[in-house]
Amino acid sequence: MIKSIFYYLVIFSTLMMTIGGSVSVFVAVADLVSPPPYYQSYESYREMVLSGKDANAETPPSEELIRQRYDRLVQEEQQQTRARAVNRLIKSLGWIVIPLPVFIYFQRRVKAQG
Repeated sequence: MIKSIFYYLVIFSTLMMTIGGSVSVFVAVADLVSPPPYYQSYESYREMVLSGKDANAETPPSEELIRQRYDRLVQEEQQQTRARAVNRLIKSLGWIVIPLPVFIYFQRRVKAQG
């Protein structure tokens, strides 16, 4: 009796881990396919750069330089977002790969008993 309860608790907990990992994998893949947008607009970035200009600089940076810096910042942010999504995907796969064999093993044990 207690053995059966233990088996069912293990099956339930590993099933919940696998389901949670599957949901997390879906979210990570969604972040890879359609990453969240970068929220700072060019205008606000430009104003920030121009208001905090370098004390050593005699003239503010040109529009082209500000645009290049902004575009590089957006590109770096997108790369970081993708890297975080890949990292989350790998961690989420662990929540599927590790408990799944335990689930299968104990499910077979319950079938063999019953």
